[in-house]
Amino acid sequence: MIGTEMMTTMKSKKIAVLMGGLSAEREVSLKSGAAVHQALLDRGYNAVAIDMGRDLPEVLRREQVEAAFIALHGRYGEDGCVQGLLELLQIPYTGSGVLASALAMHKLYSKQAFAASGILTAPFHHFSQGEPVRLSDLSFGLPLVVKPVQEGSSVGISIVKDESELPAALELAFNHDREILVEQYIKGQEVQVGILDDQPIGAIEIVPKKEFYDFEAKYTDGMADHIFPARLEPALYAKAQQVGLAAHRALGCSGYSRVDLLVTTAGDCFVLEVNTLPGMTALSLLPEIAAKGAGLSFEELVERIIESAAVTIKVN
Repeated sequence: MIGTEMMTTMKSKKIAVLMGGLSAEREVSLKSGAAVHQALLDRGYNAVAIDMGRDLPEVLRREQVEAAFIALHGRYGEDGCVQGLLELLQIPYTGSGVLASALAMHKLYSKQAFAASGILTAPFHHFSQGEPVRLSDLSFGLPLVVKPVQEGSSVGISIVKDESELPAALELAFNHDREILVEQYIKGQEVQVGILDDQPIGAIEIVPKKEFYDFEAKYTDGMADHIFPARLEPALYAKAQQVGLAAHRALGCSGYSRVDLLVTTAGDCFVLEVNTLPGMTALSLLPEIAAKGAGLSFEELVERIIESAAVTIKVN
């Protein structure tokens, strides 16, 4: 429950909605930011939309920004860079802090943090550009997944079922990053857990029309079915939510996030990643989970998130 004093404090501030940015997810971020900006205006906040560029410090000072709603996705926005800048400028912001953001964005380090906390992730190998990647050197066989270490929204990811497909998958991943992961393919239900105010609010199942939940399936209407609540037995549903919360906490996340899982028929919950700045578009999953799991409209969700910036200010 948001206190009146807190709401008054945030409504008296000029809030920047940071959107767009420099990553491969720029277009999605512009849609998230536009939706968030309109929601804040509708709820009576003094909000300005800012398409983030390299001149962001000057723009923030010129606009006399007092708080920030970060609606950026991918590099330079979701990886701790903008969070560090905002802390330097002493501007409170939404979502996780610098370290948690950086860990969540870096798939290798997040996997290591999950493993240290006893959280299941797919077996993997890490490679840097220039290193040979041979199937015979892997501890698992086909099929496998190739992905860049630092990208979101399934950018640069391939499922490799035949050895002949590996060179193209490696080229695609290395086009997006100098480091990649090669993971064992885990067959299971794609389940995503929403976290709000550091508590799970529900789990939604994704059934993509394509082979997996790739960039197109995530952002094209009709390319995936969303089933809420996820079709899991009650005990497994509760387990998935607790694993999601454990992953959120293992990285030191705060406020809100969306945790992507694969749930197997054996009842294992493998964490794919934690999204510290999940999408806020009309097709995005956290707003859908919040609406169906917590009874929050999109505007109410946005308000809960911006008010959390008043409570969890990362600076002195």
